Amino acid sequence: MWPEKLGKQLGHPTWSIGGWLVSRFFIKRNRVLEENAVRLCGIQPGDTVLEVGHGPGLGLQSAAKLLYDPKGRLIGVDHSEYMHNKANMLLKKHIASGKVILHCCDVAALPLSDNSVDKVFHCNCYYFWPDLRKGTSELHRVMKPGAFMVTTLRLATVSYLASKQVMPLHNWQPEVYMAALRNSGFSDVKMEDKHSENITFQVIYATALK
Repeated sequence: MWPEKLGKQLGHPTWSIGGWLVSRFFIKRNRVLEENAVRLCGIQPGDTVLEVGHGPGLGLQSAAKLLYDPKGRLIGVDHSEYMHNKANMLLKKHIASGKVILHCCDVAALPLSDNSVDKVFHCNCYYFWPDLRKGTSELHRVMKPGAFMVTTLRLATVSYLASKQVMPLHNWQPEVYMAALRNSGFSDVKMEDKHSENITFQVIYATALK
């Protein structure tokens, strides 16, 4: 029973003890992944940037510092109302200025215009999408031609959680996610190992073609 409950909280944290613990886990364990996703994304000052599954807002906080051009915009989406509210509190100054916009929604139904985003990043996220093809197709729709996306994860940790039946179905497998990206029109899809602060993690890159 506990693996199922843990998996639900990881994928959709709620206002509860379990949700609070997951939030603390994200803050402690995801910082390196979030910061490297932002760095590897190659964000330019005037870009429109999207983070999917922003959690408590660590990646948004890092990305916002790079968008110092008045045209720069940062969009965050998360389908957990609890995480949405936590990120709203963390980014309240940037939200008030109009630089950051947050949406509580599903990746398969983004409230964004076609061809409107320059860069996308997400961290420990895609495994919890109910339908990878719908999610990747929707991301492809909102990304500009040639737009770049970065995904970060610690495969060893994800594989371990999957062995304990915490991760749903087979979506956690990078090969399944990468196949969905290619089938949705992305090119140059590849995965690399990276190292930072004595942590080994994986990065999946993809470029949107139109």
